Amino acid sequence: MTGFIDPEREQFNAFKSLDRDHPIEMLNLVRFRDKAAYPAGHELAKAGLTGAEAYRNYGRDTAPIIARLGASILWRGAFQTLLIGPDNETWDEVFVARYPTAHAFLEMVTDPVYQKAVVHRQAAVETSRLIRCAPGQSGTSFG
Repeated sequence: MTGFIDPEREQFNAFKSLDRDHPIEMLNLVRFRDKAAYPAGHELAKAGLTGAEAYRNYGRDTAPIIARLGASILWRGAFQTLLIGPDNETWDEVFVARYPTAHAFLEMVTDPVYQKAVVHRQAAVETSRLIRCAPGQSGTSFG
């Protein structure tokens, strides 16, 4: 399976072309590498960290940015099993992050501190899915 770690240019352009002036919710599905893959020369390249440990570094370093922007983790769950979908898609982290606007998300990913911290995510992640959603209505039925 091909790993998906960073957005492709076309995907990022599609994200930016949508309305930015309303809250967005980002569904995150993340599978970790067994061993983190930091770039050669990075201070943690030979530390022997797991992907999960590298992802915790990413969370630690980005938490102040998320707080400053007014973003939060709306929901987090532990993956148990796949009922519908490809058998090879399993996830170590499943969560929904909420941003006050798409502008806030774009501010996050262009923040110099974030850009330094994202190396931990890139080292940690084998593959992922990041799905932008507009908040919808809760209810008692499907559809």
